[in-house]
Amino acid sequence: MENLLPGENLTRVEAQERAALVTVHSYDVTLDLTTGPELFASTTTVKFAATAGTSTFIDSITRSVHSVNLNGVALDPAVVSDGIRIQLADLAAENELTVVADAVYTNTGEGLHRFVDPVDNEVYLYSQFEVPDSRRVFAVFEQPDLKATFRFTVTAPGAWQVISNSTTPEPTDAGNGSKTWAFEPTHTISSYITALVAGPYAVTRSELTSSDGRIIPLGLFSRKSLSQYLDADYIFEKTVQGFAYFEEKFGYPYPFDKYDQMFVPEFNAGAMENAGAVTFTETYIFRSKVTDAIKERRVVTILHELAHMWFGDLVTMTWWNDLWLNESFAEWASTIATAEATEWTEAWTTFAVMEKSWAYKQDQLPSTHPVVATIRDLDDVLVNFDGITYAKGGSVLKQLAAWVGIDAFFTGVASYFQKHQWGNTELRDLLVELEAASGRDLSGWAGLWLETAGVNTLRPEITVDDAGTITGFAVLQTAAADYPHHSTAPPRHRLLQPRPSRQARAHAPRRARCRRRANGCCRARRPGTSRPRSAQR
Repeated sequence: MENLLPGENLTRVEAQERAALVTVHSYDVTLDLTTGPELFASTTTVKFAATAGTSTFIDSITRSVHSVNLNGVALDPAVVSDGIRIQLADLAAENELTVVADAVYTNTGEGLHRFVDPVDNEVYLYSQFEVPDSRRVFAVFEQPDLKATFRFTVTAPGAWQVISNSTTPEPTDAGNGSKTWAFEPTHTISSYITALVAGPYAVTRSELTSSDGRIIPLGLFSRKSLSQYLDADYIFEKTVQGFAYFEEKFGYPYPFDKYDQMFVPEFNAGAMENAGAVTFTETYIFRSKVTDAIKERRVVTILHELAHMWFGDLVTMTWWNDLWLNESFAEWASTIATAEATEWTEAWTTFAVMEKSWAYKQDQLPSTHPVVATIRDLDDVLVNFDGITYAKGGSVLKQLAAWVGIDAFFTGVASYFQKHQWGNTELRDLLVELEAASGRDLSGWAGLWLETAGVNTLRPEITVDDAGTITGFAVLQTAAADYPHHSTAPPRHRLLQPRPSRQARAHAPRRARCRRRANGCCRARRPGTSRPRSAQR
C-alpha cells in the first residue's frame, strides 16, 4: 500500500493536539448524488467547541471547494490551498463551520465508491471510511476520539434505496425523478463508522426484539442481479442468534436503532462495521455450492461485524494503537458466539487451524509487532490490519478469558460498556474492569502478551540412565531474540512467557518443569507477577 500524501497522513501528535483544542458537537451533511458520474455535491455544517483564540484544521479531500464560512465570516480561499486540510484560525469558544464542495466518486473502495453493474448498467454506491476516508465525502475532524452526531440529507434518484446509520426515512420529492432522504441524527459515534449506501439494491426485511424490548428492524441488501442467490433466511437466523448471545453476555442491549447488512460490489475488504449499516463483500453471496469451511467463515464474519456494534462502535479506541480493542475482541467474540450460539460448534478448532496458524506465521516475520502496536500516524495503522491484530489478538484474549475465568471476563466486559458507552478508551480502561471482576492484577499479563512480539520456542530435554530408562524431563523455552534472524530484535522480543495457570495445568496429564539456563531459559513467572512494561501511549 502506498504511503499517504503530505497532509493526508495525520500523526498521533497532531491528533492529540487537535483533541486538546476541539470538542465536536454535531455534523449536518447534505449530499446530492444526481450531479453526474464523476462528482457529487457535498455541504457540511459542523458545530464544535474550541479553546478560544486557537487555530486548528479540519480534513476535507475534494475536487474543489466553493466556500468556507466560519462563524458567519467567509474565509479566504487560501485556507484550502492543498485540497486536503482546511485551516481554521482564531476560533471562538463555540463555532459553526460550513464547507460547500464538490467531491469525487472513487473505484478503489475508499470514500464513496461508484460501480456500474455490467449485467443491467445500474449504478451502485457505497461508502468505506476506515481508516481516514470519510473526509473524501464531507468535511470532518478525522480521528476516532472526536466523536459527534451525524445528520445526513441525501438527494438521489427516486427509484434507489438509500441507507445510512439511522433508520431510513420516507423520502420527499426533489423534482426531475429525484427524492431527498433526511435522516435523523446518529448516536455519538466516530466518523469512520458513518455510512452511506445508495442504489437500486434489492432488499429483504425482517425484525427482532432486543433484550430491552425494542423492535430492531433488520435489512439485507444486494445488487438486483445477485438477489436470487442471497439466502436471506439463513443470514437472518445467524444474525438473531448473534444478537441474543451478545446482548446476554455483554450485559448491554444492542446500541443502535436498526441493523442493515449490505453486500456490495468491488469491496476491498471482507466487511466493515459501520454503525447499524454493515457492508460485506459480495463473495459471501454464494452462486454455487460451497464448502462447509466457507459457510462457517461467513457466519464468523457476520458475527464479527455484529460484535463490533459494541467493541468499536459503542466504545471506540482513542487512537489506532488500540485497534486491538476493536479487531482482536471482535475476532474472539465472533468465534465464541459461533461455537456457542450456532450449529458451528467446532469454531474454535477452525480458529486454531486457520487463524492461529496465520498469527504464528506473521509473528515470525520481520514485520511483526505487538498486539498493542506503536502507531505514530495513519501510515502505520494502514499496515496493521493483519494476523497479529486479528488472529494473535484473538488468541491472546482466549487465554485471558481462561485466566480470569469466563464469567468474570464477561462481567468485566459488561462494566466496560456501561462505564465507557459512546466514549473512547485505551488498554488500561478495559484491564481495570477485568481486574475488578476477577480480582487479578493484569498489568504484568498485558506487558507479556499484548506489548511484546515474536514466537518463543519450547523444546523437550529428556535425560536417560545407562539402561535407557527416562529419568528426567524438562521443557526449555527460548525467546525469539536467541535466533540469528532476530539477533537485533528489540527487548520486546526477548521475554520468556509464563507457565499456564494452576487451573490449566490441573487438566494436563503431567506437569513439565522449566529449568534455568544460561541461554535465557528461566522459571517463568505466573501471570500477574512479572514487572509491567511501560505503556505505549
